[in-house]
Amino acid sequence: MIYLYYSDRYLNYNFGPEHPLNPTRLSLSYKLIEDSGLLDERTEVLEPSPATEEELHLVHTLEYIEAVRLEEPDLAFGLGSDDTPVFPGIFEASQAMAGGSIDAAKRMVEEDCSAFNIAGGLHHAFPTQAAGFCVFNDVALGISILKERFSRILYIDIDAHHGDGVQQVFYEDPSVLTFSIHESGDYLFPGTGFVDEAGYGPGLGYCVNLPMPMNASDEDYRLAFEEVVPKLFDWFRPQVVVAELGVDTHYSDPLTSLNLTLRGYAQMVRRIVELVERYAGGRLLALGGGGYSLPVVPSAWTTALHLMRGEEPAEYLPPYWVELFSNVVGYVPLSYPDIDLRIGTETEKRVAAELSSTLKRLKGVHAKIHPELF
Repeated sequence: MIYLYYSDRYLNYNFGPEHPLNPTRLSLSYKLIEDSGLLDERTEVLEPSPATEEELHLVHTLEYIEAVRLEEPDLAFGLGSDDTPVFPGIFEASQAMAGGSIDAAKRMVEEDCSAFNIAGGLHHAFPTQAAGFCVFNDVALGISILKERFSRILYIDIDAHHGDGVQQVFYEDPSVLTFSIHESGDYLFPGTGFVDEAGYGPGLGYCVNLPMPMNASDEDYRLAFEEVVPKLFDWFRPQVVVAELGVDTHYSDPLTSLNLTLRGYAQMVRRIVELVERYAGGRLLALGGGGYSLPVVPSAWTTALHLMRGEEPAEYLPPYWVELFSNVVGYVPLSYPDIDLRIGTETEKRVAAELSSTLKRLKGVHAKIHPELF
């Protein structure tokens, strides 16, 4: 069984009409999932409960929780910046977003299942600070709940941005192996996630970062993923996997400089699902994450749910959904929002050389800590 967590209350998490994090992407994603026939006896939709203060305190300080509750700009807590402005109702909306991942994790503690919270994946929030569109770190909260049952949790983050908040929370925790593949911090917010960030103390070696070159393509991601991720599974033997499935790696995304297509994205998700089935008994907590191209996000997350169900994604968008999209957004999306990219020989050479160097350094860092890994 796969539990899909969704609520119209998610749409209240709204930083305003000019902000790139448009909540419409969530309602369009849910509608495409529904129009694609995925809400059946194999996928149950559940309404999440708002996260309680006690639950939020698993990761966040009481002072920070109170600062969010006050709903006033306070840059000491990261509230009121251009990235994460304060809006009326921000506390309740953030409770709802976090509640979906917390409830999903609770369900997975109680039974062997998978779950998908498309509004989750707010991986930049820190225990004491909002950052990068993220108020409460639902990812870290969900992992904290999963620790009640599981002693080996693997976190995989394929969002274009480094999962810095999650990394910080579990940086000294050997029961949580964090892996993030993202556009290099040399080029992109938050400017972290380099190979030498490998954990600390008892957590040394349990943090793995794979920064990707600007303009990296499907093939570059495939090579990098296969060089590292299957080895992490085989070495760590996770009991459960949490995956942040941001799709801002897509070539059309307005905030990043990567060149993945939906096919490349789907291949990564497919491999995650396969590895979870092989090593973790199929227990996967999937979370949405980034993605700021409105035609792409619904297709990506619907594809992810298809793959979690063991199905191939559809090749075309349902006509009723295309009509809904055009009415809501104001233009007609491509029937399948993808093209084949050619980025030029010189760019391809630069990307290949940078990636080769990164993989060599990553393996060098971790071979000194856990020689059996690489």
